[in-house]
Amino acid sequence: MATSPSSSAQQARLAVGKRLREILRDSGLTARALALAAGWDESKCSRLVNGRTLPSDDDIRAWCRICGAEEEIPDLIAASRDADSMYVEWKRLQRSGMKRLQETRVSLYEETRLFRFYCSQFMPWPLQTPGYMRAVLTAFAEFHDAPRDIEEAVTTRAARNRLLYEGDHRFAILMEESVLHDRVADDEVMAGQLGQLLEGMSLPSISLGIIPSGVPRKLWTMETFSIYDDKRVFVELLSAGVTVTQPREIALYIKGFTELASSAVYGNQARALITGALAALG
Repeated sequence: MATSPSSSAQQARLAVGKRLREILRDSGLTARALALAAGWDESKCSRLVNGRTLPSDDDIRAWCRICGAEEEIPDLIAASRDADSMYVEWKRLQRSGMKRLQETRVSLYEETRLFRFYCSQFMPWPLQTPGYMRAVLTAFAEFHDAPRDIEEAVTTRAARNRLLYEGDHRFAILMEESVLHDRVADDEVMAGQLGQLLEGMSLPSISLGIIPSGVPRKLWTMETFSIYDDKRVFVELLSAGVTVTQPREIALYIKGFTELASSAVYGNQARALITGALAALG
């Protein structure tokens, strides 16, 4: 049986607590000695190691410094942040609506210089037309029984596309060929969307690769994910959106993206696949 989002988040909390316990044990200190050195109540140590409370970044720095394990700080901070943010997006969607969901990572997008998108289900958002956005967001809201503030969400989502033309943002995009043929909208909308891909390919900020169906490849088709510089990965699941910030995991996604890119075609070959999908619309 698949675990629920809440149990997955709890497992992540417990993993952080377990690692804190191991660091404390390896240091030879007692919880009482650590609490005294940090200026905490001893009960706080118990809450942290048992996963009842997630540590703050400062808690982790103090714990590792006192235990002589400062090299553990970056990964522990990342793991704690992951646990805190797991599955938050879809849960909050029920209360705050589709527009709010589109606003959640605006500052991240503005700060990111290199975007890497792997798309196995939908067109990449930087190249989506308003019509395609409307179809996808409507289907999503209906499936998740979410508020239907679709037009506001489309306006907010479309506003992100200014990043294609502003600043020094770069977009490396990989798509499975099947995405070109999935009829998530009517033929008129799909034709406009495929045309948008052809136009987007000419932008200097965009590299667009398409992985043809039926060709030998190093990696299998996997869940849609996006990488923001080398700092954060967002993975799109049916039940949730998961944010990854652990450096070791980010490195795996970057490696996966690189291997997927080696199976893609670009330039005229990619254009041929898009025009073929256009022709198939009839």
